[in-house]
Amino acid sequence: MLTMNQREKTLRALESFREIPSPPFYLLLWDNGSQDGTVDAVNEQFPEVLVHYHPKNVGVASGRNAAAALAIEKYRPTHLLFIDNDMIVDPNFIGALLAPFDRDPQLAQTQAKLRFMNDPTRLNDGGGCRIQFWLGRTSPVGIGEVDRGQYDKQTKCISCGGAMMVRTDVFQELGGFDEKFSPFGPEDLDFSLRCYELGYHALYVPQALAYHEVSHSFEGGQYTELYARNKSRHWLLFMRRHASLAEQIAFYLVGAPLRILQMVIREGRQGNWAALRGSARGLFDSCRSLLKADP
Repeated sequence: MLTMNQREKTLRALESFREIPSPPFYLLLWDNGSQDGTVDAVNEQFPEVLVHYHPKNVGVASGRNAAAALAIEKYRPTHLLFIDNDMIVDPNFIGALLAPFDRDPQLAQTQAKLRFMNDPTRLNDGGGCRIQFWLGRTSPVGIGEVDRGQYDKQTKCISCGGAMMVRTDVFQELGGFDEKFSPFGPEDLDFSLRCYELGYHALYVPQALAYHEVSHSFEGGQYTELYARNKSRHWLLFMRRHASLAEQIAFYLVGAPLRILQMVIREGRQGNWAALRGSARGLFDSCRSLLKADP
């Protein structure tokens, strides 16, 4: 679990893990430079949690990789669970995510069902992620739908990193999350697609349930110039790596103009010209990288 200046959310998430009776597990919290007393509060209230404080924010991919390396060195786990700190989990959460691995040697990842914390009747994720390369869009399956059990069947999926379990050996085989996507996204989707390329797959497990507040720690949750620049650059890297030629052409002809127009309207209304400048710089960076090595 990563955290940065979200003490109360982190304490709430850790408290929910205390309700899990089995199987045995260890908790490791990687703190990306919090200044709000998170480390002291966790050490005091959850002495069973291994807390590592890093003096600066290294981002999601780098933080998760470093945390995984520390967990592997310390505990030698067979599986690694990556979970956002703005969630609370059901008591069956870990057991449900772990169970399918015994039945399928090609299974690399399992993905939980997520409901919104502020509206537990509705889904935040009912089956991993749908990717529309030509529109430049990713969206969790079933997001916003009332959960009537329509996504209660285990299915193969593209796993999101918010509540994902992965075999340790596969994680090491792939070299973890690609830190080219630091400081944020979509390193989780890239990892899942790379699993498929190696002949593995991911499985959505609805019996593993968590409730998600859906908060953001990047740049204080603001659509800043840095965030916009990285978002544009990372999307084009992700698309070059995984999209077909036809999907890439469609994106440049249809998706990119549409997304730019939407962003100009949204951010322009708020006077957020820095975000627009950052997005343009991200696109420029990515076009320049076309002349360099394969992504």
